[in-house]
Amino acid sequence: MKANTVHLLVIILLSLAPSLAISQQQTAATMSPFKKDLISDIEAAEKKLVSLAEAVPAEKYSWRPGEGVRSISEVYMHVAGGNYLLPSFAGVTPPPGISRDMEKTITEKEKVIEALKQSFVHLHNAVEKTPDSDFDKTVKMFGNDATVRYVFFVAASHCHEHLGQSIAYARTNGIVPPWSKSE
Repeated sequence: MKANTVHLLVIILLSLAPSLAISQQQTAATMSPFKKDLISDIEAAEKKLVSLAEAVPAEKYSWRPGEGVRSISEVYMHVAGGNYLLPSFAGVTPPPGISRDMEKTITEKEKVIEALKQSFVHLHNAVEKTPDSDFDKTVKMFGNDATVRYVFFVAASHCHEHLGQSIAYARTNGIVPPWSKSE
């Protein structure tokens, strides 16, 4: 590619950046209070889960508190799986390649962290793209009637539930959660 073409592409991209930022701000500004709160809650769990996953040494990812209990990597991959499965009850299709066996097949620290991050992108997008008018619609979740709102509430709760589990696992292994080191 010629230097002039590269420079032109950079100029075009830089000129689009402010309009993209404004577009995102307008989306956030027009978002319902419920959706803003839900996304904020999910992002809080995401930040802590990812930072804790990054703080745990790779050699500890196979650690488990006992026979038949999820390992550290399996807990993170369980959260990732939930971030794909739970929105599917609200009609959001997971991306290709997502499977229930991810807990057992993705165990390497870098891959676990990347999978966890991507699952939160999916969950965030699922919430953001769900029209507010759909939150009160009834859907089936695990064979029971639930609202779409409840589906996403369960998704957020699931993240926090396993955040607590991950904190216990980390502390048992002498790892202090990064956000609590200053406390």
